[in-house]
Amino acid sequence: MSEQSGVTAVQASAEVQAIHRRMIRRQKLNRGLTYVVAILISLWVLVPIYFIASMALTTREEVRAFPKGVLPFIPFSTETMRFFLNSSGIMSGIINSIIVAVITLVLSTIIAAPAGYAISRYIFPGRDSFRLSILAVRAFPVVILAIPLAVVFINLGIFDSVYSLALMHTALTLPTTILIIGSVFASIPYELEEAAQVFGCTPFQAFRQVVLPLVLPGIAAAAIFTFVMSWNEVFAASVLTIQNRTLPAQVLNSLGQSSEPYKFAGGFFMLLPSVIFIFFIRRYLFNMWGQVTK
Repeated sequence: MSEQSGVTAVQASAEVQAIHRRMIRRQKLNRGLTYVVAILISLWVLVPIYFIASMALTTREEVRAFPKGVLPFIPFSTETMRFFLNSSGIMSGIINSIIVAVITLVLSTIIAAPAGYAISRYIFPGRDSFRLSILAVRAFPVVILAIPLAVVFINLGIFDSVYSLALMHTALTLPTTILIIGSVFASIPYELEEAAQVFGCTPFQAFRQVVLPLVLPGIAAAAIFTFVMSWNEVFAASVLTIQNRTLPAQVLNSLGQSSEPYKFAGGFFMLLPSVIFIFFIRRYLFNMWGQVTK
């Protein structure tokens, strides 16, 4: 009897081991497929960036050559970038882009911070409708907002101004900024504010001394994200400005008559700030999307 029980136990153990091996193979297969998909997506993004950077950081003769090579198999040079920066309208476009992006960053942060705190901390009538209305602004194509605003700005005498364009960019970026900052506030437990008030702080002191230091990195990330969105925006800038164009609008306006070195250098120059800013704020964005980082 004991020998039969031992044989059954050995057989059951063998079946369990077989199931365990199949599970391990399945996990390895899924992990391998995940890595393959991640590598393909990364290549889809990085290869065009690498190609543009190779053409922007070489000589103009190499840009016009065919077939085109990539770094480090072609000579490294800043000639193409210097040619682009010395082209007509580029430096003024850079200055205008910086002014518009900074004003947009300041206005969006000042408005979005209290709005994000309110929708994350308080339950009030119409809160869900307010959230939907925020998202609804992003649902409209930019052309629907830009063309009527161009008429309004002409009537008000503020057309073709970097300040009116900054107002437009603020309207475009505000929904995203509110949602980001709201998610940052929501990630801070309200019990921390309650504990501070139990130990004698007023509600404002609890916010300033406990909550604000914790959310400042997230607010900074949202502000930088707003800067990048304003820096890259091109359609509204093309409609609302003529003489005071931002850099993307200036490049788009001259794209039809420009040479290949101009196009590659312009693409690389507009891409660079976004890549740098996204690199520094990536962990805050991952936190917002639910990934835990240390």
